[in-house]
Amino acid sequence: MLEAGSDAVASLKRNGFATNSFDLILISHLHGDHFAGLPFLILDYMWEAPLKKPLTIAGPRKLAERTWRLMRTMYPNFDLAAIRHQLNFVVLEPERSRQFGKVRVTAIRSPHTKPDISLSLKIELAGRAIVFSGDTGWNEALAKLAHGADLFLCECTYFESAQLKFHLNYPQLAANRDKFDVRRMVLTHLGREVLNRKREIAIKMGFDGMKIRL
Repeated sequence: MLEAGSDAVASLKRNGFATNSFDLILISHLHGDHFAGLPFLILDYMWEAPLKKPLTIAGPRKLAERTWRLMRTMYPNFDLAAIRHQLNFVVLEPERSRQFGKVRVTAIRSPHTKPDISLSLKIELAGRAIVFSGDTGWNEALAKLAHGADLFLCECTYFESAQLKFHLNYPQLAANRDKFDVRRMVLTHLGREVLNRKREIAIKMGFDGMKIRL
C-alpha cells in the first residue's frame, strides 16, 4: 500500500480491500494527506480487523515518532502496548534500497519538504517496477529513478502556478515528458488548476477506484 491519507480506511473498505490484508505500507513524507490515516488503520487493527501477522510500515525518518504522537493525541487513553508489537516501523534512507520479502524498495530524496525528508520511491516485485514520485518539485534524479518502469505514478498539482517549486506543474511535465522512459505514466495528486483544465491534459490522469494491470 502506498500512502495513508486521512480517508484511507474509508477508501479501502469502499473498494472492497480489508485493512489487514497488507504486508507493507510505504509512506513518502510526513504531511497529513499522506500519513494521517495511519492512526485510523491502527484503530481498525485494534478493534475491527486484528492483524494476522506483523505489518511493516516504511518511510522517512520520524515516521514512527509522528505516528504514535498523532495516535496518542487523538486517543490518549488507549492502551497501545499490544498493537505496538505488531507494527514494525522501518526508516527508508535516500539513495538506498531495502528488501522487504520479495519487494525491493529504492528511495531518493524529493525537493518538497525541509528539514523533513520527502521521498520518491521505486517498488520492484516479480519482474515489474512501479515508481511513485511522492510530492516533489522538479528533480532530474526522478527521471533516472523512473527509467524503464512499468508504471510511473507522478504528481501533478499545478498548471498555472509554476512559481511554487515544491510541486510539479503540468506544462513542466509536458515539456519534459520524453525524459521519462516508462511504459505507462499516470498523473496523481491532481490540484484544482489541473482539474479545471483537464481537457488540455495529454497524459493519463488517475481517478478514485482506477485499476491498472501490469
